[in-house]
Amino acid sequence: MTGPTDPAPKAAASAPTSPAATTAATATTAATASEGPEPGGNAPAPATAAPRTRNLRRIRRALTAVAVLAAGAIAMAALGSGSRHGQLDPRSTDPFGSHAVAELLKERGVTTRVVTTAREAADAAGPRTTLLVTAPDRLGATQRGVIRSAIDLSGGRTVLLAPGSHSLGDLSPGVHTAGDAPTNRPDPGCTLPAATSAGRADTGGGLSYTTALPRATACYPSGGHPTLLVLPTGPTGGDTVLLGSETILLNESLADEGNASLALQLLGSRPDLVWYLPSLADSDPDTAPSDEDKGLLDLIPAGWSWALLQLFVAAALAALWRARRLGPLVTEKLPVAIRASEATEGRARLYRKADARDRAATVLRAAARERLAALLGVPHTQAHDPAALVPAVSARLTGEPRDATALLFGTTPSDDAALVALADHLDALEREVRTS
Repeated sequence: MTGPTDPAPKAAASAPTSPAATTAATATTAATASEGPEPGGNAPAPATAAPRTRNLRRIRRALTAVAVLAAGAIAMAALGSGSRHGQLDPRSTDPFGSHAVAELLKERGVTTRVVTTAREAADAAGPRTTLLVTAPDRLGATQRGVIRSAIDLSGGRTVLLAPGSHSLGDLSPGVHTAGDAPTNRPDPGCTLPAATSAGRADTGGGLSYTTALPRATACYPSGGHPTLLVLPTGPTGGDTVLLGSETILLNESLADEGNASLALQLLGSRPDLVWYLPSLADSDPDTAPSDEDKGLLDLIPAGWSWALLQLFVAAALAALWRARRLGPLVTEKLPVAIRASEATEGRARLYRKADARDRAATVLRAAARERLAALLGVPHTQAHDPAALVPAVSARLTGEPRDATALLFGTTPSDDAALVALADHLDALEREVRTS
């Protein structure tokens, strides 16, 4: 409060011989501390902080625990990184890897070979092979020409995963993209044996195609356009399969609907499977992404992101484990005695500086209600109930009429003078009840 008077000290000084005034003033100190000063006694000492050396030891122990957890997390990430080879990699057991379908093919006698260049893929293609191109749009013009020659001359099957307009012109002339496929799991809608036996599958959600080529088999229509096309290619009896989505080959979705059945039939029609994962080293110089286009996060391996996440979780758990708990205040004997009046005056000045008339009035009224309840025999649990306390107080008043409800449960004083007057009236009310 900003005013010429100090409300709490003045309330205490207005009746120096009255215990009610002294107790009402000291109640302001008890409002913000669990242990308040007793009237006429010594104020308890405030809680003291732990010694600095003890805090340093705690910090060192916490840092040691975080370092051990971080080392463990990094070690786990490093050990697990060997099985994370990337998306659609048949060696990867990640949700977006394809290790599961490779294992199922192996059980059926299909040998899977992973290659990373177009030349290796073309050399390995033949009548007894299925060539799977996982990212056709990443191929440069040279690589697309090599793969196209293999399609025409191998006599085997070629599976193109989600080829877009960038690669369709070279790898599958006469086929065009028809936009996104809105239906994630369309029905087969064709007579292709692999599709009819598999049923619904996750071929949607990617691209759909349109073509006017003869003898093309269109399956799994989504939005009126097929998401799977089978095209006869070359004079040697091979075919090309265009699949608009890669979902059926992923570990996380292989068991859904007819994904496993369709994947095994598309990739397992020949005894050998060539799994072509285009690499940056196999790209044309003009199409390969430059280092300048990459950000810092793009250069961090996938395994390290999981390591950082584990480190963050470990640090959070360590912080929760070692965090300082706030318990009750601990009193301690001081080498000097502090008078209750000094503590009360200091607390009152803090209230005045904070302009906390509402808090000061609430504390004064609450202390007066508790003392009046003890004098009148009202239970302590009902000391703050107007229906129980006000009639008992009114019955003991013999002087001029007083509005006990306004005094004990009224509104916040509007200024400092009103707060001082409230303290005086409460003191007079308690004195009259005590002497009646």
